[in-house]
Amino acid sequence: MTEMKPVTEATAVKAPVLPDAQTVLEVKHWTDRLFSFKVTRPQSLRFRSGEFVMIGLLGDNGKPLLRAYSIASPSWDEELEFYSIKVQDGPLTSKLQHIQPGDQIILRPKPVGTLVHDALLPGKRLWFFATGTGFAPFASLLREPQTYEDYDEVIITHTCREVAELEYGRQLIENIRKDELLAELISEGFADKIRYYPTTTREQSPKMGRITDLLKDGTVFKDLGIEGGIKPETDRAMVCGSLAFNHDIKAILEELGLREGANSDPKEFVIEKAFVG
Repeated sequence: MTEMKPVTEATAVKAPVLPDAQTVLEVKHWTDRLFSFKVTRPQSLRFRSGEFVMIGLLGDNGKPLLRAYSIASPSWDEELEFYSIKVQDGPLTSKLQHIQPGDQIILRPKPVGTLVHDALLPGKRLWFFATGTGFAPFASLLREPQTYEDYDEVIITHTCREVAELEYGRQLIENIRKDELLAELISEGFADKIRYYPTTTREQSPKMGRITDLLKDGTVFKDLGIEGGIKPETDRAMVCGSLAFNHDIKAILEELGLREGANSDPKEFVIEKAFVG
C-alpha cells in the first residue's frame, strides 16, 4: 500500500506537470504574424484529414489555456503540424509564438470537425476556400489520398493581405507536386488535379481582390476556364476563414444552389465554424 504523505509547503510549490504533453519538433516563422510548428503525435491519436484538436499551454494561473487548431498534416503522417497567427496580446498565441524545439505543448487527443470528406456528397470538383491560417485544414486534405480518389479536380483558393502571407501555402503545394512519397501513396499525376488560386487584398500581386468578389463577378471561373461556374450537381466546397468570410462564402454557395452539410447529413459544402482567425 502506498504511503500517504501530507502536503507541505515544499511539495505544494512544485511546477505543475504539463497534461497531455507533446514535444515540439520544429518551428518555422513565415512572417511577423504567421508561424507553423510540428509536434510529436500520440500513438493512440486517430483523426480524419481536415479535423482539429485543442492545443495550448499552461496559463499564468497554472491552468491549461487551450484553443482549437486544425491539424495541417495528413492523417497518415507520423508528426502533427499546425499553422498559427501571432497575436501579441493574445492569451495563447502571445506565448505559443515563442515555443522552441524541445518545448512541450498541451494536445487534447479528441479530434473533431466538419471539414472532412464524410460530410460531403460525391462530386467531381472540390473547392477549398481559405483566408489566412484557414489554409491549415486544406494543407492536411491536399495530402490526403482520398481527396484525389474522390475528385477529378481540386481547386484551392487562398486570400491574404500580403504576398508573404501566401508563402506557407505556396511552398506546400510546390512540395506536393514533386513529392515522390505522395505519388506512391496516391498515384502518378495526382498533382495535376490541383488548381492553386492565390489572391491578395493589400499588397500588389498577380491576382488582386477578395475571393468573394472574384466569385460574384465570375473572374475566378474565367481565369480557371470553368464554364458555367459552380454547380450543385458537380461541385463540392469546404470553407475555412474568418466569421465574416465564412458567412459571405456560405451566402454565395447557397445562392448557387449548394446546401450546407454535416458529418451526420452530407450535402454540397461544409464550413469550419471553430476557426475564427
